[in-house]
Amino acid sequence: MSKMIAITSGKGGTGKSSICAGLGYTLAKQGHRTLLIELDFGLRCLDIMFGIENEIKFDLGDVLNGKKSALEAVAQVPMASNLNILCAPKTLTPVTAEQIVDICRSVKKYFEYIIIDTGAGINSHVFDIVEQANLILVISTPDPICIRDAALMSDEFYNRGNKSQRLIINKISKKVIGEALVSNLDEIIDTVGVQLIGVIPDDFKMTVATGKGNPISPDSDALRAFDAIAKRLGGEFVPLTVKTS
Repeated sequence: MSKMIAITSGKGGTGKSSICAGLGYTLAKQGHRTLLIELDFGLRCLDIMFGIENEIKFDLGDVLNGKKSALEAVAQVPMASNLNILCAPKTLTPVTAEQIVDICRSVKKYFEYIIIDTGAGINSHVFDIVEQANLILVISTPDPICIRDAALMSDEFYNRGNKSQRLIINKISKKVIGEALVSNLDEIIDTVGVQLIGVIPDDFKMTVATGKGNPISPDSDALRAFDAIAKRLGGEFVPLTVKTS
């Protein structure tokens, strides 16, 4: 049985796509057949993050207009043999939640994990897609605006009956914890009201790797954090350690 995971946030700028890329990369490196589906229509970036922007022949738009099946439009990522992506179209394309759900159903027997990189924001379209997922990963940074928006989005998920939620706190550094924006991680967790599954440090090495489309350095603190989250998704007990710079 494949596991469908939706990655979402209340606003843009939380690093949602980077988390999608990092988590998909580590799941694939752990041996899991993984598919990333990108829904940021007109703003796609996963192809650049994985260094295959010139190798994408088809995208989600080709699937939606019936030119290709979902499996035909999937691109394999060379840096992680178990990782595949279905890129968002470069232009805005009409889509319904039902179409995305049907696409996931059509390919689920081929993958262990299907990770959906949703568009940011609180709107019915995102909710209709996300509520079909087995697990919702709510992304927030330490910024008070992001924290509030994550709490609002999570509350709406709970109101709709989506109780399978976990929180990822991204872009953590000593500059924002205890000194500037928030006093500690518990403040974020309590405000959002979702159980924590992982903390991603603000890591320059990962920023450079994804910006250039290179493999993430093995000594990247962010990569280690993603590796721990991926193992937790598989049911392993991995203690939470937070390393900030």
